[in-house]
Amino acid sequence: MLKLTKRYRAAQESADLGKEYTVEEAVEVLGNMPKAKFDETVEISMKLLVDPRKGDEMVRGTVMLPHGSGKSVKVLAFTSDPEAAKKAGAAEAGLEDMIEKIQDGWMDFDVAVATPDAMKEVRKIARVLGPKGLMPNPKAGTVSPKIEDAIKEVMAGRVEFKLDKGANLGVGIGKRSFSKEQLVENVRALMEAIGKARPQNFKGAYIRSASVSATMTPGIRIAGSEYSQY
Repeated sequence: MLKLTKRYRAAQESADLGKEYTVEEAVEVLGNMPKAKFDETVEISMKLLVDPRKGDEMVRGTVMLPHGSGKSVKVLAFTSDPEAAKKAGAAEAGLEDMIEKIQDGWMDFDVAVATPDAMKEVRKIARVLGPKGLMPNPKAGTVSPKIEDAIKEVMAGRVEFKLDKGANLGVGIGKRSFSKEQLVENVRALMEAIGKARPQNFKGAYIRSASVSATMTPGIRIAGSEYSQY
């Protein structure tokens, strides 16, 4: 049986978790919950009503969070011009040498970007990067001829979202140290991006449920009126 911590129980008791809240109310409720000793990540969790097993119903995309994610991102750039990539902010850059390092087990990066001409070589390690969600992809904005711009956007707060097999999404949208206004704006930016990613031919209700939580808190349900327009 799962044993809840004292802090988690206090968080449960600080709000009516059976109630649905507006985005502003949900963020305020979260802010009133006990905090951990570290700066917790704030995450939006969503359940969609599409079937991700159907190719035309997969939901995937990126969003530029107005206030960033609060996360320090290590970017790996697959490119034949590593110096330019490093000047743009990449922690590591290269092509054959980076592929060889990854084949040897090195994975010390958070996001991988690549130029289109580098992808022929990068596909050699698709079986390594793919299952970890690290394979560069044009739909995620991580394959670009302007790789310096792609690096800067990732580091400035562009995050990727992608459905899992159960049609669930979980996306970090900030830290508990963010102000209420910053978190609210980031939440709304993410919701809008997911709304725009709605499959073209999908009919009917799109988002089943949404909630906001921090690393050490329970989820706070967001009212359907906040996303029903999507």
